[in-house]
Amino acid sequence: MKRRNFIKSTTALASLTMLSSSVWAVVKNGKLRTAHIGVGGMGANDLKSIASHPMVEVTALCDVDSKNLAEAKKLYPKAKLFRDYRKLFDQVGDSIDAVIVSTPDHTHAPASLMAMYSGKPVYCQKPLTHYVSEARAMRKLAKDNNLITQMGIQCHSSDEYRKAVILIQSGIIGKVSCVHAWSNKNWGYDGPAPVGSDKVPETLNWNLWLGTAPERPYKKDIYHPANWRKILDFGCGTLGDMGVHIFDTPYTSLELDVPYTVKNSCRKPTGFGHPEHNIVSYEFPGTKYTTESLKWIWYDGTNAPLKHEDLILPDNEKLPGQGAVFVGEKGRLLLPHWDFPKLIVNGKFEKIDLPEIETNDHYLQFVDTCLGNDTCSAPFSYSARLTESILLGVVANRFPDETLHWDINSAQFSEDKANGLLKGEYRDF
Repeated sequence: MKRRNFIKSTTALASLTMLSSSVWAVVKNGKLRTAHIGVGGMGANDLKSIASHPMVEVTALCDVDSKNLAEAKKLYPKAKLFRDYRKLFDQVGDSIDAVIVSTPDHTHAPASLMAMYSGKPVYCQKPLTHYVSEARAMRKLAKDNNLITQMGIQCHSSDEYRKAVILIQSGIIGKVSCVHAWSNKNWGYDGPAPVGSDKVPETLNWNLWLGTAPERPYKKDIYHPANWRKILDFGCGTLGDMGVHIFDTPYTSLELDVPYTVKNSCRKPTGFGHPEHNIVSYEFPGTKYTTESLKWIWYDGTNAPLKHEDLILPDNEKLPGQGAVFVGEKGRLLLPHWDFPKLIVNGKFEKIDLPEIETNDHYLQFVDTCLGNDTCSAPFSYSARLTESILLGVVANRFPDETLHWDINSAQFSEDKANGLLKGEYRDF
């Protein structure tokens, strides 16, 4: 199968066979040679962070916007430049050891799967994929070929979140029956689809930006460079953006798998944008850290979360704009986003003796794992399941206030009308 024809269908992606690749990257001259797909915005941060490792040699840069490429080239003048990631693999695939994917969500899987099919370790930004079927395909390919992988979910390696995991698993609040998680960000759009078209900026290759997504006219300030997260065909809304971060610690600490029901209370679908406000209720099978089953409620949008007795804090303290509350048998644990946990017992804050841990760097952990010196903490074996759970809530925004039932084995809903949203048809571009 030619690389340029590789991404034509999700069926092909899901049916890949074993590759003759090694678990470790092949390192030449003592350096890990990296290719970076998407180098603007978060991609620029990913590029600098990965390149900060002394054993990294930035070898290739790829972006559909020449302005982003020019800025990255200033920092890494020896790197080869590409607009089309397919050409990158065609031309320098044998000269790179690892791939970092930092594109809009709809290109995560097509670019990552092409890299994985070439036997390359992959660091892919969150959410791992745009569709559930892609998450399943990436997890399978990584497992079958023992590939080194890491999802870009940097707070997973933060001291704050790792200490919270230890506390929950130590039983500080007993078995957990419910998790409330929220973000007051608004990556939704309740308005109509735009009409007409605008001139494409000279620096942007609009066809390559669209990639496998359906073709449509360019509209200024609607898609590139930032607002794509709000649009169904390109992003996953606030749940797909911030939900992955804020779900991560409860998901890790409680050792959850995927849920068996999901319901999203939101406005009626418009066919264009994600809702600006969502309340997503999940039911997860129980684990050794939870009661028989676990209820999980996600809130997003301005003024999130809604008032709930579980979310009343001592001393009239206000909730953080983003965070989670674990409700356990012996108390509650408040985990503000990217901050240390707070214990609440009998309506009062209690002092916590936080455990001592060694500091991690999520980016450098990936590099060190490629070099054989560490182990990734958010490989696709983990992050694909987390992403699948998130994406089920995203699918549910097309069926407001309906409970959807998920079968983990068949990867299908009992409600057949929802199954068509688990994958997308890839455009031949």
